[in-house]
Amino acid sequence: MPDPPLWERRFRAPTRTLPVWGPGASERFVLRSDEQGSFQAYAWERGAGPPIRRTDEPVGVLTATISADGSSVVWFSDPTGDESGRWLAVPFEGGEPREVFPGAPTGWPEGLALGRELALGVIADRNGFAVHVSERGGAATEILRDADVIGFSDSELHLEGFDHVGLSADETLVCVETARDGDNIHRRLLVLDPRSGEEVEVLADGAGLGVSAFGWSPVAGDQRLLFTHERDDLTRPAVWNPTTGERSDVEVDLPGEVVPVDWWPDARSVLLVHRFRGRDRLYRFDLDRGTLTELAHPAGEIHGARVRPDGRVWIRVSNGANASELLDDDGEQVLAPAPGGVREGRPYREWLFRSPAGDVVQGWLATPPGDGPFPLYLKVHGGPNWLYLDTWWADVQALLDEGFAVAMVNYRGSIGFGRRWRDHIVGNIGFPEVEDVVAGRDDLVARGIADPERVVIGGWSWGGYITLLALGLHPDLFAAGVAGVPVGDYLDSYDDSAPSLQAYDRTLVGGVVHDIPEFVAERSPITYVNDVRAPAFVLVGENDTRCVPSQVYRYVRALRKEGGDVELYSYAEGHSSYLVDEEVREWGAVLEFLRRRVRLP
Repeated sequence: MPDPPLWERRFRAPTRTLPVWGPGASERFVLRSDEQGSFQAYAWERGAGPPIRRTDEPVGVLTATISADGSSVVWFSDPTGDESGRWLAVPFEGGEPREVFPGAPTGWPEGLALGRELALGVIADRNGFAVHVSERGGAATEILRDADVIGFSDSELHLEGFDHVGLSADETLVCVETARDGDNIHRRLLVLDPRSGEEVEVLADGAGLGVSAFGWSPVAGDQRLLFTHERDDLTRPAVWNPTTGERSDVEVDLPGEVVPVDWWPDARSVLLVHRFRGRDRLYRFDLDRGTLTELAHPAGEIHGARVRPDGRVWIRVSNGANASELLDDDGEQVLAPAPGGVREGRPYREWLFRSPAGDVVQGWLATPPGDGPFPLYLKVHGGPNWLYLDTWWADVQALLDEGFAVAMVNYRGSIGFGRRWRDHIVGNIGFPEVEDVVAGRDDLVARGIADPERVVIGGWSWGGYITLLALGLHPDLFAAGVAGVPVGDYLDSYDDSAPSLQAYDRTLVGGVVHDIPEFVAERSPITYVNDVRAPAFVLVGENDTRCVPSQVYRYVRALRKEGGDVELYSYAEGHSSYLVDEEVREWGAVLEFLRRRVRLP
């Protein structure tokens, strides 16, 4: 049998995530991998052989970790892909799974904290957000619900941080992030007694300023918490002790944003990620001396970094030309990649241009061999609170193989460039992002890199929303559009969305969409279907609770009614598929569409 085509082999290169270990068994790990065809949870004991698969979820596993004592593999079971379900655990050596929170309702996972005695989880359902606790594997008890938080108006609880936030080392405190007066972008920290749910302390920085928690000190009795603030626009680290009220903002002389990710075992130093113009660097910061020490690692995106009990640092890193690797701070492989697929490609180069508003916009550009002008694929990121870094994307390399140049724009609304850049679209969605992406297109045409007759715009989730909106607002600028799990009818997307998405949406657009229909209609792609000229390829997940399928189908019907040229692809899972064969089918269909619609080399 002949080998699959190059583009398919790129998608079949297996991924292994950063191994997670518990404080009580530092040589036992849990990781996620798609080496057997779907993302599942694997148990790995160092020195005892390769990782062993411990889950068999039909749609894959999005989140997995290990119990504090290393005895169990823990994961969130989502049977349909709609992202709701329950937390399960199975013995590290294999066996029958059990529920982590017996008796708790099925819902959407908003955070997990595992201790030796306690397990806490925030679960969202249609009745709101609640904190549940299970002691020594017993029945779950609800200790707090959003309506119980004194002084919080329209406040949704939201426990953030999978590995680092949650229980203090002595299990006497737990931290959750909560909306600030209904503001789900600029949050505050709420510290509780994990057994009673009683409030211990609150940390907030004022209206329009958020704080986010990143991890308790690993030393029992040391109640300091790592967090970030944005008082000076750029994200910066700080340390807070909620039992004494003492706060210390960490001063670092670095451009861009700095985020803490872990403590050294003696709690005298912290591990920082410095993110500047789409690349990450790791530093050790000595809290006593105030000194920064840079750690060596390949350039690119840090997908995860942790400090081991022996003080060594493990890193998962990739860049545009190389798929992710698991390395230590000497650059040695911790765990070799699973065999198969193609893991190398063409590198990205940084790209800067000015928007019509006069802002300098940053992005990434990758080009195939030869001289331009090339057909161009404008890859629009989702979120919108997200960004493109110098990181490995199989789809970028597949598009380069087809002869496309690929450009990725970090439009206004992206994270990583400060609070003001991120918050520019709060109450002003859609139009600024489209304006920045279109300005990027025009810049590459003016430079002779892009052929103006062969520009494609494409993206998933919020990127799909921006794609459809741009096709309607600028019908003559694009040869085709690819919209994966998009928002097509914003008004129709709200009611069936997951609770956390509804809460975020209320902050982003300035209220419940039904209360501001004129504004929502102005920023909704369905309003402009009669202007769309380019052929569109639309993908929909049948169990998606982020960009629900009903509103995608409504958009497609409206576009067809106006004579629009639209092709539809649907799949059985939710917002994303964690099945390798399905990802290959999706991108095979996308590439086949582009070959028919765009003149390629």
